[in-house]
Amino acid sequence: QVQVVESGGGLVQAGGSLRLSCVASRSIFSLSTVGWYRQAPGKQRELVATISRGGSTNYADSVKGRFTISRDNAKNTAYLEMNSLKPEDTAVYSCNLKFARRDDWGQGTQVTVSS
Repeated sequence: QVQVVESGGGLVQAGGSLRLSCVASRSIFSLSTVGWYRQAPGKQRELVATISRGGSTNYADSVKGRFTISRDNAKNTAYLEMNSLKPEDTAVYSCNLKFARRDDWGQGTQVTVSS
């Protein structure tokens, strides 16, 4: 089994920034597409951003221009830089790795944005 561990969540005021990190097993990280998802209480999980192993990125319309997904294969780590945070960004953020038939998830990290 592959370990996926997120960190960097916390409490921040509206307009502030946070940087989430996702560390995964070396054996598959560089081969995987990485996705950040989020789920707020009472709402469905939604895809926030993805980055392919070649570096191509995609973003949800709600975060485009504010969030940036990136990866550092040497560190087996993906990042989600979140700027201009809004209260509606409050959610549990989870990291997902996809490679071939593998589909691995972290436990999630809480992001809370206050007004």
